Amino acid sequence: MARMHSRRKGKHGSKRPIRDNKPVWVKHSPQEVEQLIIKFGKEGIPPSKIGLILRDKYGIPNVKEIIKKGVKSVLAENKLLPEVPEDFIALIKKEIKVTKHLERNKKDMPTRRGFQLTESKIRRLMKYYKRKGILPEDWKYDKEQAKLLIGGG
Repeated sequence: MARMHSRRKGKHGSKRPIRDNKPVWVKHSPQEVEQLIIKFGKEGIPPSKIGLILRDKYGIPNVKEIIKKGVKSVLAENKLLPEVPEDFIALIKKEIKVTKHLERNKKDMPTRRGFQLTESKIRRLMKYYKRKGILPEDWKYDKEQAKLLIGGG
């Protein structure tokens, strides 16, 4: 499939090995893994970082193979998911950084184009999350509010 904002085709990523049971080296029970996820969720760590911590410190390659559900579903069951999704926050942070750069470098046109693409991604993702019920229907994106929310200035 082609990329949305370029003429290139998509990248072919690496594939995980096909496995449906727990790896032999993992010594943690499903309950222990779930408790670790809940503990990290209460500390405010985002789901992607929880997966990295479990992989690097605890030797758990894939949570789904052990507890038969993902990190986000465990956090959702325990009402520990943030109200604004992680990928949306990352796009907002990127937009704030690019805005600061454009304030200093007004004639940087390639960055201005990237800024426009980031804005369109934010709008598209916001429509998707509203349609799926993740964000409330009356939720509005305001750049100034986002700066205060994210802490970007």
